[in-house]
Amino acid sequence: QVQLVESGGGLVQAGGSLRLSCAASGRTFSNYAMGWFRQAPGKDREFVTAISRTGSSSRYADSVKGRFTISRDNAKNTVNLQMNSLKPEDTAVYYCAARMSIYSTMTQAYDYWGQGTQVTVSS
Repeated sequence: QVQLVESGGGLVQAGGSLRLSCAASGRTFSNYAMGWFRQAPGKDREFVTAISRTGSSSRYADSVKGRFTISRDNAKNTVNLQMNSLKPEDTAVYYCAARMSIYSTMTQAYDYWGQGTQVTVSS
């Protein structure tokens, strides 16, 4: 089992920045690819970004490319999401997720999920 706990969400004005963190415990963190997903009210959960087990590669949804940056620290068992130039359409609950394999953009590919953290961007 892997336990994931997100933090760092909040309310920010459009154009502002937030940094989300996800702390992992329970298993060897470096064995897991990590992803961030988000879910807005009335919408399906969607892929935001993912990072490989070593942190050497990552992938982004087109909607956040150039604004969001994912990183991980395997020594601290954390994965972070730096979000810049935030837009009202980024408003959602953000979830981190883990899978023991290469990263994926598919929600159903991930085995473990955090409880989510709310990000609200006001216009």
